[in-house]
Amino acid sequence: MEILGVLAAMLSSALGGTAVGATRYLAGTLDPITIGAVRFGGGFVVLAAMALWRRDTWPPRRDWLGTSGLGLLFFGLFPVLFNASLVYTTAARGALALSTLPLLTMLAAAVLRIEPPSVRKIGGVLIAMAGVAASLGTSLATAPAGAWRGDIIMVAAAFFMALYSVWSRPFLSRTAPIPFVAFGMGVGAVCLSALAASNGSLVRLATLNAPQWIASAYLAIVCGAFIFFLWAFALGRATPTLVAVSVAVNPVTASIFGVVFLGEQVSANLLIGLVAVLAGIAIASGAARRFGL
Repeated sequence: MEILGVLAAMLSSALGGTAVGATRYLAGTLDPITIGAVRFGGGFVVLAAMALWRRDTWPPRRDWLGTSGLGLLFFGLFPVLFNASLVYTTAARGALALSTLPLLTMLAAAVLRIEPPSVRKIGGVLIAMAGVAASLGTSLATAPAGAWRGDIIMVAAAFFMALYSVWSRPFLSRTAPIPFVAFGMGVGAVCLSALAASNGSLVRLATLNAPQWIASAYLAIVCGAFIFFLWAFALGRATPTLVAVSVAVNPVTASIFGVVFLGEQVSANLLIGLVAVLAGIAIASGAARRFGL
């Protein structure tokens, strides 16, 4: 069961790399709060419809407060910080800052006594992070003035994502992944939509052209509903640290996307980074030891 969780988290993180591109595409027209409202409002509609169709069990009344708090944390605060960080820093530096997630998750899980750290997990996390740095290569060398502000904001976003990953496990033991994510995503979407409406940003949706609406739909369906369902599915089957280490796949798959679809050259850094990321995940999850590697 644990390997299914790790694989689901890796797929979630791989698809997450495309969210950066869609977000940056819409950033010229919509502000970070409105983009979050579109992404999670649409994602909530998709997940809620699926949960009702499947007749899944929704969070019990005693979990409403906790699930709502997690929703505000992950689907309210996290996306605002994530989107805001890309205003100040580059996508490459932001991806590297986000790759601190497994270390932050391991620290939070240890402090809260949910998951004890181990030399194997620490080593795997560090190797995966080194792979991220290697795959980004020269992209880290150039940065706009004040990029450190964006880097710090992204680390803060990663910290809140780490808390969500650690605190979600007890709730997922009592609720199926789809309604759990839908409940929290709905709370976050309502708050983001209210903020966007209060500052007049929602009216900008009327100015979107067809390609921008397609990007918005992609953000809602794939990067809103599907990605976060996979993340919750993973958290219900693997430890928080093993789920979090999969985020290292995100920038590597983004680089591969550039090679396949944008005609970019395959670099030695990308190949080394990919091998290191996969090796780090295998070591942290114990897969290498199971196969005698």
